Amino acid sequence: MSQDFANLRVEIGGDRIATVTISRPAVLNALDDATIAEIDRCFAALAADERAGAIIVTGAGEKAFVAGADIRELASQSPTEARERARAGQRAFDRIEHAGKPVIAAVNGFALGGGCELALACHLRYLSNTARLGLPEVSLGIIPGFGGTQRLQRIVGRGRALQMILTGDMVSAGEAVAYGLANGVVPAEELMPTVRKVAATILSRGPVALRYALDATLRGGEAPLPEGLAIEADLFGLVSATEDVKEGMSAFLEKRAARFSGR
Repeated sequence: MSQDFANLRVEIGGDRIATVTISRPAVLNALDDATIAEIDRCFAALAADERAGAIIVTGAGEKAFVAGADIRELASQSPTEARERARAGQRAFDRIEHAGKPVIAAVNGFALGGGCELALACHLRYLSNTARLGLPEVSLGIIPGFGGTQRLQRIVGRGRALQMILTGDMVSAGEAVAYGLANGVVPAEELMPTVRKVAATILSRGPVALRYALDATLRGGEAPLPEGLAIEADLFGLVSATEDVKEGMSAFLEKRAARFSGR
C-alpha cells in the first residue's frame, strides 16, 4: 500500500501484522480533519492488502494514544460543519470496525474523546498501566461525535457508559479492565510485545474462520437474538465448505499444527 500519509506511520511486517501509528506528537496525536481522512484511507487500503492479516493501532510517544479531537477545529465549527465532521469520523471508525481483519488498540497513554472512540472502534484493547480513557466532551459543552455514545454502551453497558459520558471523568487502566472496556493491562514497556503476541496467536488460526467470526459477532451483535443466531448458522455452514476446515480437523485428529491456506 502507498505510504503517503502525513500523520500516520504504517508498517506491514513479514509476520502479516500491520502497525498503524497516529503520529502528531506535538499535539498528543490529536485527531484533526486531515488525520481522520488519512485513517479512513489507510484502513480502506489495509482491508484490501493481503500482506496484512491483523492490524495494531497505537500512538506516537509515551504520553498519549490519542488525546482527543483537535479543539482548534471544533472551536469555530458551524452546526452543519459539526455534523459533517461527526459523520466523517464515524465513517473512518466504521472502516476500522468493519475492516474484515482483527484490529487491536495498543493504548499507550491518554485516550480521550476521539482517542477513546478510536480505541472503541478496534476489536480488542490492551492498555499500558499509565493509560487513561475518557469521553470529556460534556466539559466542553459538546457530546461525543465519533461513535462514543453508541459503541461504549455496547461494550460496557448503559449504566457505566452514562457514568463516563455524563461526568466526562477519566478511568484508569485498572478500572477499564474491570468495566470490560479493556482486554488487559501491562507495564508500558511490555505493551507492544504483548499486543504483537496476541496478534500472532490470532493469525495462527484459520483465516476464513477469523473473517466469518468477526462478521457473525459484529452483525449478530446489532441484531435481535433470533436474527443473530441465523447469521451465525449461515456462516457456520459456509465455513464448513472451506479447505481450511478440512485441514483444521485433520490437524487436530493427527495431533499436529494446522497449515491453513485461507481457502
